[in-house]
Amino acid sequence: MSHYKTTLHDEAATQALGKCLAHHLSPGMSIFLHGDLGAGKTSLTRSLIHAAGYTGTVKSPTYTLAEPYAVQIKGQASTIMHFDLYRMISAEEFTEAGFREEFNEKNICIVEWPEKADGLLPEPDLHVFLSVKGDGREVELRALSVKGTACLASLQFAPNL
Repeated sequence: MSHYKTTLHDEAATQALGKCLAHHLSPGMSIFLHGDLGAGKTSLTRSLIHAAGYTGTVKSPTYTLAEPYAVQIKGQASTIMHFDLYRMISAEEFTEAGFREEFNEKNICIVEWPEKADGLLPEPDLHVFLSVKGDGREVELRALSVKGTACLASLQFAPNL
């Protein structure tokens, strides 16, 4: 499967999707999150990071641009790098900060507002598009790689039950 789309009726469903995704990640994956302010990007990421085994506070990297979280993915030590590029003034800030080096076979990189570093980021394994719909969210996941396709193929997510 390379495409998945559903409606998330509330924040709990968004969090449930994040938890479910965490169990199907592979080291070296990158996920780009798209959506307006308040669409649920950080909520989804926070749930994913906690479900991957991180027990501390997961804060939004709005001002720091990046936050690392040490986790275990499929029995391997890994780091989830959570990027929030909303406040970047220019795409070059991404390169100058050395963030491109974080995209490697060990880390999982989750990027909010990837369009802010357009042309400087490697292609993601998954695109996640979130949009507000009433009190809930519409979500669409698109796989662009073998890892992304494997993640979606193994995803067994039944929202809103």
